[in-house]
Amino acid sequence: MRLRNIKGSREVISESPYAFTEDVETKGKWGEIFGNNNPIRIEIGMGKGRFIYTLAQNNPEINYVGIEKYSSVLLRAIQKMEENPLPNLRFIRMDAENITEKFTEGEVDRIYLNFSDPWPKDRHAKRRLPSAEFLKRYDYILKPEGIIEFKTDNRDLFDFAIEQLPIANWVADTVTYDLHADALLMEGNVMTEYEEKFSSVGNPICKYIIHRDR
Repeated sequence: MRLRNIKGSREVISESPYAFTEDVETKGKWGEIFGNNNPIRIEIGMGKGRFIYTLAQNNPEINYVGIEKYSSVLLRAIQKMEENPLPNLRFIRMDAENITEKFTEGEVDRIYLNFSDPWPKDRHAKRRLPSAEFLKRYDYILKPEGIIEFKTDNRDLFDFAIEQLPIANWVADTVTYDLHADALLMEGNVMTEYEEKFSSVGNPICKYIIHRDR
């Protein structure tokens, strides 16, 4: 469930040094923004930012960009950054459909999709972040060796995501239907807020890691 609308959240985001709105030009400029040429990894649909903040904190040699559509949710991540700023983490408030307008070809090293909106109605299938339509967008911004990691507790969405791979010419390196039962995959696993909540009540977490079929 999304947080209720918080009055003034859009204004806070537009004035924050840690976040960009959709109208700010960032494409091809991330090296300048971070002040280095370190690899760039992004999380699409980052929520309140626990996952990507933890990654950035643990991996200072990698630059991270969190993408979130909802201002009231992104506000929480900005507040955390204000308390303890990280030089290798920035946020964008935007709709993921426009991802190719914020990153240039081959600019991203890795993409994380965590507990994405399942958009259960068939007519909304193209809006699902692991859909073939979105995989084509990711193909443009990812480096040739780039990978995508996807986690969800929604089995229907995960089955859909697996079915989309051959359609978009992607191949799975790793597929599990119970992440927390796999000791090897759990090494270094960073949980999101949703992952902690769902796994605590016994919901199995599905995960894949994929690359292009080339």
